[in-house]
Amino acid sequence: MIVEAVDWDDAAAVALRAAQRVEIAERYGTDDSEPGPAPTAADITAFFVAYADDGTPVGCGGLRRIDDSHGEIKRMFVAPSARGSGVSTALLERLERFGLDSGWSRLVLETGAAQPDAIRFYTREGFTPIDRYGYYADSEESLCYGKTLVASDPADETACEGCQ
Repeated sequence: MIVEAVDWDDAAAVALRAAQRVEIAERYGTDDSEPGPAPTAADITAFFVAYADDGTPVGCGGLRRIDDSHGEIKRMFVAPSARGSGVSTALLERLERFGLDSGWSRLVLETGAAQPDAIRFYTREGFTPIDRYGYYADSEESLCYGKTLVASDPADETACEGCQ
């Protein structure tokens, strides 16, 4: 697997985000479950796509800059056929590395109760519940999480194997 930075409008990124929106609509019973403005090319700082060994795009995730020390994970998604294969972990490692390289000390995210798989994943990866923030502050359905970023040992070159 390889994780590459792509433009927001990259065809694979667009297709994966569309698949995510379909899944979210099915889980929440609405096409518009996002409490705040949907991310756009203008406000996403970085976007990544994970590709299987055969070149098939299997996951994506992006970051929105909140301020000089915080970023927000947006549109993290792994195709159902690739779940359980390490794609989400590789994407998250790449997002965290980008955050560190950008001088950020913390990443935050919003999810909801209809996404227990996401909650388990982020919790396993060291994210802890935080107060609802920003656009989600008044959203009773929003569950927010945060993680302090810690630089890995530079000698550990496997920290983000396959990231580019």
